[in-house]
Order: sequence, then structure tokens, then C-alpha cells
Amino acid sequence: MLAGLDVETSSLFQGTRGQQIAGRYTVIPSRPFGHKNGTDKESRQALVVTTENSLRLHAHRPGTLVAMTDYLHERPGGLIGSLSQLIREAAVDAIDSGTEKITKRMLDDIELDHAVQKTRPDRPRAKCARRPKAA
Repeated sequence: MLAGLDVETSSLFQGTRGQQIAGRYTVIPSRPFGHKNGTDKESRQALVVTTENSLRLHAHRPGTLVAMTDYLHERPGGLIGSLSQLIREAAVDAIDSGTEKITKRMLDDIELDHAVQKTRPDRPRAKCARRPKAA
């Protein structure tokens, strides 16, 4: 299985090698997580619960991220990979800072990945610039 953005319009399936690749895979279109109805909201919340349950932060209270489900949909624009990246980066920051918990302010301070910025240039950027981590 391969996953990617805009694979049908990229050069992946072009040329001789691209034809070989196209003959080995089936494209399954997907879209960002929805937020229009109850089923979408339940699925999104289940994703946040699963992600939060995988955190191993000593001071993080279970349910903190679940309470921010709408925010965690809106900020990364419903993109699952971008949501995962956002939470992972917040968890790393929580460990590096010694707080061992994720807060909304911490999430606000994280710059979103290129996928979000490309698909949603109107998306708010981090509220403050983050300093590079010391080597």
C-alpha cells in the first residue's frame, strides 16, 4: 500500500516506470475527515481518543484532547496525517519542556505542516515563532 496526495495528477504514473507502477496499484480516493454530521463527528472523536490513549505523558489528563476535538479538526483542516503530526510534535515539546502534558496553547504554538498550508493557505499559522531546538 502507498499513500500520497494528488498521485493521479503527479508524475508518479507517467512514463514507462509510471505505467508499471500504475499496473500494480489501485487508486482509492479519500478526502479530509468531515464535520457535517453526527457520524463524521463520532469518527473524528474516535480518532482523537485513539491518538490520546497512545500518549505516554506523565502529567497529561485523559480527555484533554477529546475536549478539543472540534479544534483538532479545524486547525489541521481535517487532514489525519497533519493531525497526527500536530499531536506528535506537541508530545515531543511536552517531554522537552518537562511539562509532560499537551495544552491548547502548546498546540497553537506549533507550525502546521506543509500539507495543511498547501491545501488551506487561509489556515491560521502558529501564534508565535518557535525557536529551533538545541542540538
